[in-house]
Amino acid sequence: EVRLVESGGALVQPGGSLRLSCAASGFTFDDYAMSWVRQAPGKGPEWVSAITWNGGRTYYADSMKGRATISRDNAKNTLYLQMDNLKSEDTAVYYCATGGQGYLEHWGQGTLVTVSS
Repeated sequence: EVRLVESGGALVQPGGSLRLSCAASGFTFDDYAMSWVRQAPGKGPEWVSAITWNGGRTYYADSMKGRATISRDNAKNTLYLQMDNLKSEDTAVYYCATGGQGYLEHWGQGTLVTVSS
């Protein structure tokens, strides 16, 4: 059974930083590209970032370029998202998912990021 468990969400002030983690199990992690997706209150899901199976290529939504860094540790079956200079509009539930933009398959349960003073 595919299992994705996100963690690291918190209340942070504007301009602050957070690192989200996603622990993967139940599948061969390094066979898959992985993504982060977020859903803000009252809005639909928004793809945020993706990384290839070996970390060789990364991709970002325009809204996060220059402020986010996706990475993975295949030895630990873990995906990360470092977010800096957070803004109020980054407030959302953040999900990790298998696959890349446009072909997301399995999702975790999400972790809440709230950016507020």
